Amino acid sequence: MNTADAVPLYNLAPIFRVMVLGLVLATGPLAWVWLRNRQRPFANRLAALTALTLFLTFDLVMFGAFTRLTDSGLGCPDWPGCYGDASPFGAHAEISQAQAAMPTGPVTHTKAWIEMIHRYLATGVGVLLLTLALTSWLRRRELPAGIGPGWPLATLIWVCVQGAFGALTVTMKLQPVIVTLHLLGGLVLLALIARQALAYAQADGRQLPQAISPALRVALWAGFALLWLQLALGGWVSTNYAVLACDGFPACQGSVWPPMDWHQAFELWRPLGQTGAGEAITMAALTAIHYAHRLMAYLLLPVLWALAWHLGRAGLRAQGRALGLLALLQLATGLSNVILGWPLAAAVLHTGGAGALVMAFTWALGTSRAAHQTERQANRYSARQTPTQAAPEAPSAATAAFASPRTPEGAQT
Repeated sequence: MNTADAVPLYNLAPIFRVMVLGLVLATGPLAWVWLRNRQRPFANRLAALTALTLFLTFDLVMFGAFTRLTDSGLGCPDWPGCYGDASPFGAHAEISQAQAAMPTGPVTHTKAWIEMIHRYLATGVGVLLLTLALTSWLRRRELPAGIGPGWPLATLIWVCVQGAFGALTVTMKLQPVIVTLHLLGGLVLLALIARQALAYAQADGRQLPQAISPALRVALWAGFALLWLQLALGGWVSTNYAVLACDGFPACQGSVWPPMDWHQAFELWRPLGQTGAGEAITMAALTAIHYAHRLMAYLLLPVLWALAWHLGRAGLRAQGRALGLLALLQLATGLSNVILGWPLAAAVLHTGGAGALVMAFTWALGTSRAAHQTERQANRYSARQTPTQAAPEAPSAATAAFASPRTPEGAQT
């Protein structure tokens, strides 16, 4: 029996040292933002810190994929440290013993370091989000109109939930449903921070809202919902290691419809590699897991390209271009995973592309407004004007949707 099996799943002895290491990691980004923006208003410093936190959270999601794909999720079999120590240095003897018993894992020196670096990075991002929440609340009167402390506080709560799922990932021995929820939680975290970064960009005029048709707005939300379904299916493929259940494209195992066990494939509460009854999961179930993700891709990719085209025509060219190119990246990396035998670089990029798509949809939804909403806002704007105020002669195209001078129906001129 692997010596890791006898290790207590939770050992909180090193928790403060791990937190200190996360704080040390966070001081670098905090100092960099402060030095570069010390002469600027507080809101600008907070905007810069939000943007940097978004970048580092995206990196954390990518490194989480690297941790999972290198089978390093149990590199340290307890939580939050490694054999009760804050780093693999202090657990050198235990790791060596476990590696001698099973040279290919799950516990090796390399995998232990990968897992602990992931935990350090997650703790560092948590410190940055705590800083954003506290400073936003304490100095909320200095924030621009429309930006309050609610979003940072909600994001802080969510990252605590993510930390709990990270612990369960280890203590539940990589149970697929837990790992999939942990992956989806990381993508939700990206969307939350991206929305805040966009709000700051809109406050200083770098991202002006654009009026689009209500139908396109509904289509955007529908496409976003389809994306989340596909992300869940993709996470289920990855956490069940079902990528290589199909070794070709467009056929799978030499057939367009190979033998599949759909019931067993989507039995959610079960250990990794087993059914709920404790039997080994069948190839037919793994094939069904893989094929469900592939079938959804056949639906989602045309939807993404259609949305990209319509967004471009509606004036959101950058957002449409991002959706179209990221869809192409996901197609290329997804095919590479199957045809080239799941290369690590392509697999990590596939997860990165998923995170980038979440941010692109957040960007598109945050910078668009349905036309009927902009008309109501324009009417409210006109109603606030006094009769002696002269209307602008030629409003720009970028602001016409929100500040076009029009007289409400029935008003006397």
